[in-house]
Amino acid sequence: MKHIYTSMDIGSDSIKVVVCELYQNKLNLLAASSFPSKGIKKGLITDVEEAGKSVRGALFDIESKIGIPIRRVIVSVPSYFSEYSIVKATVDIPEETGIVSSLEITSVIQAAVASKKLEKREFVTMLPVDFKVDDSLPLKNPTNQKGEKLSVRGVLVSTPEKNVYSVISLLESLGIEVVDITLNNIGDLYAFKNKEMEEKVGIILNIGSETTSISLYNRGVIVKSSVVPMGGKNIDNDIAYMYKTDLTTSRELKHHFALANKRNASTGDMYEISTSLDSALKVNQFEVSEIVSSRLEEILNLAKKEMNILTTKKIDYMIITGGTSNMVDIEYTASFVLGKNVSIGNIKLLGIRDNKFSSCVGNIVYFISKLKLQGKNYSMVGNEDASRLADVQKVPVEATRDSMLGKLFGYFFNEQ
Repeated sequence: MKHIYTSMDIGSDSIKVVVCELYQNKLNLLAASSFPSKGIKKGLITDVEEAGKSVRGALFDIESKIGIPIRRVIVSVPSYFSEYSIVKATVDIPEETGIVSSLEITSVIQAAVASKKLEKREFVTMLPVDFKVDDSLPLKNPTNQKGEKLSVRGVLVSTPEKNVYSVISLLESLGIEVVDITLNNIGDLYAFKNKEMEEKVGIILNIGSETTSISLYNRGVIVKSSVVPMGGKNIDNDIAYMYKTDLTTSRELKHHFALANKRNASTGDMYEISTSLDSALKVNQFEVSEIVSSRLEEILNLAKKEMNILTTKKIDYMIITGGTSNMVDIEYTASFVLGKNVSIGNIKLLGIRDNKFSSCVGNIVYFISKLKLQGKNYSMVGNEDASRLADVQKVPVEATRDSMLGKLFGYFFNEQ
């Protein structure tokens, strides 16, 4: 049985899709695709018909790369007005065995979820902080521990119902089964997570097209988040306004010519563009980089204010991801605004170097970790389709270690 997983991120600027295979505990990239999106504003679906066309285009693009249809996906839902609540529960360990199995782990998490009543909100995931068997020290994974009682303490994540149902309804109308839902700020953590982060307080900033998300993590679990309504598109608009050009040209300038900090920009390096006045204009790298860095500093300063609202604790690490984080020299502007302990994300999955895919990649790793903790054996692709997979290049990388658990696969979506 091939273990193949598909993750989708429905963004305002593009729809990202990543397909991976888990083989001998190594995650192999099969394909990744980014397709322009319409009908989506700041992560929310505003035009179902246009959004549907965009999703179909994204699926067609990825299917043409792997040679089989995509019928099941993990999908991220908007994080607007997300809430993070501490929940606890305890269940009995069967007397016959006195040993914790995946059944007891599932049962105690279900009990913790049931302890929280949600009014006009939808459950997204539950992240265990730790488990205890009787009076034991806190455990990340209690499997095979002996005792009488199993307890869990965790963070339950919920969002407004419309954030979830709009996405699921759209995909189901296209014949796509949603196997699991999650938030991108959970995926971002899994894309960059290491053992040290499990003992620290940190922030991940995801600079998207129209928004920048600021997420606070404590001991490897998300506890708070916020959103700044600015992103890479604001930089595009600034360039377009200053040079009287269109957005397509301004994006080309940003991605292929401008630097995110003017310290290494050259006044002699020129780039010729067309303006709205049907005339040619030569732009020097220093000037356009100055425009970029100015807006980027504003975005990061707004994010910094949100960070100070989210926590008063010392922040041990900060990671910047999202499409804008791929810009050359962004680390200089980031460290100028946020300090020396900020870094730019580096996705662990070989074959993907673009941080706009960080959420998609991380959400696959997150999903696999839940399956392992619950002892599940599952693939989103049937054996027949798996045997027809195109002969794509697979680049192996060690799978991220398991330490967190989220939405209960099999319980909430009735998968067997």
